[in-house]
Amino acid sequence: MIKEGVRNMNTVKKIICKVLIFLFIGTIIIISVGPLLWVLFSSFKTNKEILSGSLGLPAAFNFDNYADALKIAPIPQFYLNSIIVAVVATVLNVFLLSMAAYVIARFQWKGKTFFRLLFSVGLLIPGAALLQPLYQTMIAMGLYDSLIGLILVYIAFGLPTTIYVMSSYFMTIPKELEESAYLDGSGFFKTFSLIVIPIAKPALGTAAVLEFLVAWNEFQFALTLTASNSNRTLPIALYYFKSQFASNYGAMFAATILVIIPSIIVYIALQEQVVSGLSAGAVKA
Repeated sequence: MIKEGVRNMNTVKKIICKVLIFLFIGTIIIISVGPLLWVLFSSFKTNKEILSGSLGLPAAFNFDNYADALKIAPIPQFYLNSIIVAVVATVLNVFLLSMAAYVIARFQWKGKTFFRLLFSVGLLIPGAALLQPLYQTMIAMGLYDSLIGLILVYIAFGLPTTIYVMSSYFMTIPKELEESAYLDGSGFFKTFSLIVIPIAKPALGTAAVLEFLVAWNEFQFALTLTASNSNRTLPIALYYFKSQFASNYGAMFAATILVIIPSIIVYIALQEQVVSGLSAGAVKA
């Protein structure tokens, strides 16, 4: 009887734990997905429907708000600028900083700990503190209101994260693989490009996704360092709905969906690489 009572108690505890876990995960999902679904459904509603009741489905799914959003803000031009800036910044960031991270992870030299600590400290500096010096630097270099200036800023802004993710992952790769390649006559660059990089694909994917999200969604630098529509990026499109067009809530929600869809697609497509890259790199970080 005692054993049966203990067994029943353990069963009850397991059920309670599973219920609590289910409730916790469900709450996280609601908090994460709920606002996105609310914005998505609101993008199909009229202003009257939005003001009369924010919850609930729209009476009819039409794309008038999306057409209005394209008329109010130069979204196609901003889309093109965002694609150029995000793709170029991501490629250059991962290409250049992966080599720097490999040197930090694999070689011993004076000042190595200091430099890695210096890169890590960059994660603690708020972006708002860099606006004024960056603004003055861009003007002095003649890069103000240019896509090249934004690309350079985003490459530098993603430097601490990429260095940390890549160097942490490189530490998990056995040195014996590289030593075997050297014994077979492979040089440094050949070993790095043909052996190390293929193994480090999860870390490359992680760093690329994080850098892309920064370059695609960043607002402060894009607003401060650009002045003309020909060089502004997509998040600035939402700025058009905060003044004379603020009453058109449906169009504002439609513009929000247009802005966030690409970043969601990129993350979903590469989520496996992101998870594996972060978890593997955390082992020896």
